[in-house]
Amino acid sequence: MGIYDKKKMNEILAGNDYQGRGIVIGTTPSGKKAAVAYFIMGRSENSRNRVFAKEGDDIIIYPFDESKVEDPSLIIYAPVRTLPGKMIVTNGDQTDTVRDFVKDGRSFKEALATRCFEPDEPNWTPRISGMLTFDGKGFSYEMSILKSIDEKGTDCARYTYSYPSLAGLGHFIHTYEENGNPLPTFCGEPRRVDIPEDPKEFLDSIWNTLDKDNKISIYVRYTDVADGSYEDFIINKFEA
Repeated sequence: MGIYDKKKMNEILAGNDYQGRGIVIGTTPSGKKAAVAYFIMGRSENSRNRVFAKEGDDIIIYPFDESKVEDPSLIIYAPVRTLPGKMIVTNGDQTDTVRDFVKDGRSFKEALATRCFEPDEPNWTPRISGMLTFDGKGFSYEMSILKSIDEKGTDCARYTYSYPSLAGLGHFIHTYEENGNPLPTFCGEPRRVDIPEDPKEFLDSIWNTLDKDNKISIYVRYTDVADGSYEDFIINKFEA
């Protein structure tokens, strides 16, 4: 592939049974909509015992069966928070860290400088994050991954990427390269992906390709960059 080539989401996901958690941000071909997707997967009963729920303009993760919760610390959080002119999406409670910093007039990067990868030795799961900024005419977005500098969890390496909106182009970042023990951390820059005009097509291209045993939930939101209105979709495996 050339450096400017992009793939459809189902092409990237196919044949890989465990990407962990994933964030996609990009622009529809018309340039009129900002597209966001967030999905979660799980291998353990504790990790699989989750559903997405809407609370206002935000998304919260709750246990599907509260009686089966073993450790809520890394699996129960708000993956999506919405502020005026901003949308924040992450794979952990750093969503609230970013929200609080932005409300205080500080930046996405400053917020994540205070956080680190997850303390789940030996996987040291990366924290992945994204934030969209709307200006009434268009939008830009930032993405980040915080991951261990080595296999021992010695220290945190922080990578931040900033993107202008470009019609038809999106970027995809996820926690793990593939299944394994320990799980191998995502490597390289966010993948360049094709963003379709239809949100349902986008939703289906991801959900229908994720491994049927390991996928748990997905959220997709398409926001009109001119007026901020949006349409969104949730699929929860354990409510289907």
